[in-house]
Amino acid sequence: MIERKEYLKKLIAWKDEQVIKVVTGIRRSGKSTLLDLYKQYLKGHGVGGEQIVSVNFEELENEVLQDYRALYAYLTERLCRGKMTYIFLDEVQKVEGFERVVDSLYIKENVDVYITGSNSWLLSGELVTLLSGRYVEINMLPFSFSEFYESRGGGDEDRLFAEYLSDGAFPYIATMDRTKEKVDMYLEGIYNTVIVKDVEERRSRKEDPNRRKVTDIALLKNISKFLANCVGSPISVKKIADYITSSGRKVSPNTVDDYIEALTEAYIFYRAERYDVEGKQLLKQNGKLYIVDLGLRRYLLPKCNYDLGYSLENIVFLELVRRGYRVNIGKAGNAEIDFVAGKDDILEYYQVSASLIEQTTFEREIAPLRKIGDNYPKKILTLDRFTPGNYEGIEVINAIDWLLGRI
Repeated sequence: MIERKEYLKKLIAWKDEQVIKVVTGIRRSGKSTLLDLYKQYLKGHGVGGEQIVSVNFEELENEVLQDYRALYAYLTERLCRGKMTYIFLDEVQKVEGFERVVDSLYIKENVDVYITGSNSWLLSGELVTLLSGRYVEINMLPFSFSEFYESRGGGDEDRLFAEYLSDGAFPYIATMDRTKEKVDMYLEGIYNTVIVKDVEERRSRKEDPNRRKVTDIALLKNISKFLANCVGSPISVKKIADYITSSGRKVSPNTVDDYIEALTEAYIFYRAERYDVEGKQLLKQNGKLYIVDLGLRRYLLPKCNYDLGYSLENIVFLELVRRGYRVNIGKAGNAEIDFVAGKDDILEYYQVSASLIEQTTFEREIAPLRKIGDNYPKKILTLDRFTPGNYEGIEVINAIDWLLGRI
């Protein structure tokens, strides 16, 4: 198993703290494996096996525990008196009323609770009301390129990066004996499970009455394909609705917005809001959506030729999210900045371009960064190896070196 060191480090940092640890992310991104790695860590640091109680709700033998009363009785019977008990609840969203179980465990002494889920509504509604300020979220993504590179044993960086672009980075795909047919079959299974199963679970739960339900799976798939095709471009809900209506299916912008919300809740897409660098405020329109995995994008759009620059932009966005940045797309006057990344009250500005060899491309990419008046770091990431250097304080960096943590 690849250790997923950064995620494991976060769990270790919160060990024994009186907060609920919530691990979220798309299915098959490695949440269960992360919990297994963490349990191994605990056992290697003096925690006895009897102190670890684990329930995976995707296993049929645990179906009886999907009643929250039965689950609570099962867990409380296994608490270790006078010792810390570590409780792991995997895919807990399957349990109607799980919030009551988690809240009751939280107030007990010597109990450390970890839960995972594949829908962001896990952190909405009653759970937030009960546990406001008492949980931390660790959102998991598929492999970074560094993890993918390690899983493949290193070697030819350009060849492996091409595989990463094509096949994506779900952990099992990265380590399997791959053929295109096997990769596509695996991605199809993930996609259909997320679209059908997770949305069905979302639909069956007691939801906010002001929130419309997602009922049309065919429409959901059409919108997901549209969004996959528009990665790196500003999203207009009205334009999507007009496009679908023009193809013979009448749909309202409100419905499209609900279905986009369902896709982001299932972690298929991640949203980046627009940020006004000069006004230092978030803007309500023209945000972008990035897909969680480029292999999934290729599966959705098998006959399309993608713009390499947009694919690289998608990878950089996800990498910044992995590294703990708050990531927005930037506006400085009339100029566009690919990413404004913030952490610890420090900003960094990023442009992304597949190549800067052409002088016109170089000038187009560097111009927006030159317009920014502050002294925060400004960087351009590119796949070419001819232009890296420092240009009047603006760093041009090879993207593969950056992704592998060399810079």
